[in-house]
Amino acid sequence: MAHYNQTWINEFILLGLSNDWKIQIYLFALFLAMYMVTMLGNFLIIHLIRIDIRLHTPMYFFLSILSFVDICYMNSTVPQMLIHFLSSRKSIPFYSCVVQLYITLALGGTEFFLLGAMAYDRYVAVCYPLHYTVIMHGGLCIALAAACCAAGFLNSLMETIITFRLPLCKDAINHFACETLAVVRLACVDISFNKIMVAFSGFVVLMLPCSLVLFSYAQIVRAILRIRSAQGRRKAFGTCASHLTVVSLCFGASIFTYMKPQSNSSAENEKMLALFYTTVAPMLNPMIYSLRNKEVMGALRRALGRFSEET
Repeated sequence: MAHYNQTWINEFILLGLSNDWKIQIYLFALFLAMYMVTMLGNFLIIHLIRIDIRLHTPMYFFLSILSFVDICYMNSTVPQMLIHFLSSRKSIPFYSCVVQLYITLALGGTEFFLLGAMAYDRYVAVCYPLHYTVIMHGGLCIALAAACCAAGFLNSLMETIITFRLPLCKDAINHFACETLAVVRLACVDISFNKIMVAFSGFVVLMLPCSLVLFSYAQIVRAILRIRSAQGRRKAFGTCASHLTVVSLCFGASIFTYMKPQSNSSAENEKMLALFYTTVAPMLNPMIYSLRNKEVMGALRRALGRFSEET
């Protein structure tokens, strides 16, 4: 029987991004600005979709849920990271770490499934425009959104359980948050099974939605190429460009983190990639969807016009 020196851990120490005080001050200012931009941008998207009847379509229904998920996802890690930038002791209680890991995995998984559902929505809009309102009815949209949330939270529950069932011998997590790969490195035992489960979870959460996205856009491209008018092709491509940009950003960083061989992984590289999909991507999403979208910009102008008239 294998023996290991395990002690009960009441809290973890997060090593964060830097030990240099001046660098931490700069990082605090940078991530505080990014946090505020993210909150403002995503709340604005949700508000515009709610108040403008022209945006009451399946595409913007999914976009509003995506913005809400981004808000929750960023709030699960960034406020703690900001506090730790100004703290000498960067600790997190054991059960808070469990909850944080569960929430971040659940929201991240939900977002990837949502991007898959949004790709299906674009596929129906471009390939079956005459039947779009019949196919993408309200009941289906709600069912797809609920299924995305359920799949994300169930996958997270499985991964969180197998992660924290490991006997942990160390309490220093080389990360700015409780993240799966960083936590399993604290184990006293062989973690081959956990690596397999991380790969399996990555396949379910990343590769399946990504495959749906690739299939949908392959069909979309075929349909667009059959459109004779150049204006029609530009309009069809325009309806998909924003979503495809967001998909590339989110899936690219996460697949590189969780699907590459673990022997080639680096804790520092993982932290940098995690920063991208936990802070940068949620900030860019509303910018991409608004600046590249005439309907959202039109809704913003109408909202500003009503506000100026009232004042």
